[in-house]
Amino acid sequence: MPSPIQVVALLKAQNIRHVRLYDADRAMLHALANTGIRVTVSVPNEQLLGIGQSNATAANWVARNVIAHVPATNITAIAVGSEILTTLPNAAPVLVSALKFIHSALVASNLDGQIKVSTPQSSSIILDSFPPSQAFFNRSWDPVMVPLLKFLQSTRSYFMLNVYPYYDYMQSNGVIPLDYALFRPLPPNKEAVDANTLLHYTNVFDAIVDAAYFSMSYLNFTNIPIFVTESGWPSKGDSSEPDATLDNANTYNSNLIRHVLNNSGTPKHPGIVVSTYIYELYNEDSRPGPVSEKNWGLFDANSMPIYTLHLTGAGTLLSNDTTNQTFCVAKESADPKMLQAALDWACGPGKVDCTFLLQGQPCYEPNNVVAHSTYAFNAYFQKMVKSPGTCDFKGVATITTSDPSKQL
Repeated sequence: MPSPIQVVALLKAQNIRHVRLYDADRAMLHALANTGIRVTVSVPNEQLLGIGQSNATAANWVARNVIAHVPATNITAIAVGSEILTTLPNAAPVLVSALKFIHSALVASNLDGQIKVSTPQSSSIILDSFPPSQAFFNRSWDPVMVPLLKFLQSTRSYFMLNVYPYYDYMQSNGVIPLDYALFRPLPPNKEAVDANTLLHYTNVFDAIVDAAYFSMSYLNFTNIPIFVTESGWPSKGDSSEPDATLDNANTYNSNLIRHVLNNSGTPKHPGIVVSTYIYELYNEDSRPGPVSEKNWGLFDANSMPIYTLHLTGAGTLLSNDTTNQTFCVAKESADPKMLQAALDWACGPGKVDCTFLLQGQPCYEPNNVVAHSTYAFNAYFQKMVKSPGTCDFKGVATITTSDPSKQL
């Protein structure tokens, strides 16, 4: 994985203003300090039982992972666990206690006004999700869900929901059309209509969100907004996952961003924006499970985009910088020993792939330290998203607008 400083450089270069962490990593929170980026931190599932059983443990967690970092780091929410009801049901009885204990610690530090506390749920806790008006939460979770919703209502927090049309599509055995899952335009006769409300649904995402709204109203909670903590589409899969493709991932995420940014809301709550996090920033090449599990990222571990998101009216995200192209090159006047030392660093600790510089490889010629250093320096500079200070190498490198690969 890239270092926290590299991650933040990427977020800034892409103008990403909100990020969700799956823990409260100290180095990551330090790197995010003074950036203004809004951060959601998380209590990992394995820590939930301890926090839910002890007010002191919860207060200690908040002191260490929140109070120690604000206001420099702009923490705006705490996600307590992830999909606890479906992945760690033995912790369900203490889930609401954990939320309350953490909230109490925020109140004691006068931070409850700026930091919301909630817990992400899998959409699979919703039964009979279509039509949305007939949806309801799995009743066996009522002893947790009712106090949870009371807590969210009383603290003016939001219901965190993970929404994955990809899985709904995959599990529907052809009942859900691919275009309906990808937000592609449908002819009116293909739109899904809720016979009870006569609301028209043009995509799976809205239908799941509204199913959650109706499930809450079934329990008499009608004023808790929904916040989508995960949504996305994998860009690669194995033979059993033919629709996990670059094109579909690009289509889904581009359309999702456009859908959220146009403030249309959902058919049940038009005009109420459903804030949404895209899962996820980086591919995870060593993650276990099917190929798709490794390929939800927008970037690879070298911070190169997996694909370019095309957004009408919102510009292009994740595109390589073509309007203001800059490169990092070796200074021809530099001391050859200093260049060699910098080259060795870039190809070693700097983690640049320098195999192209070996004899017989495409970038071996011209075989001199200036040319080889220029290759390595520029590779590092681009990998670091051209962030300030990454083209210096103790004074032997400089930034240029001339592409060195066209000159070598």
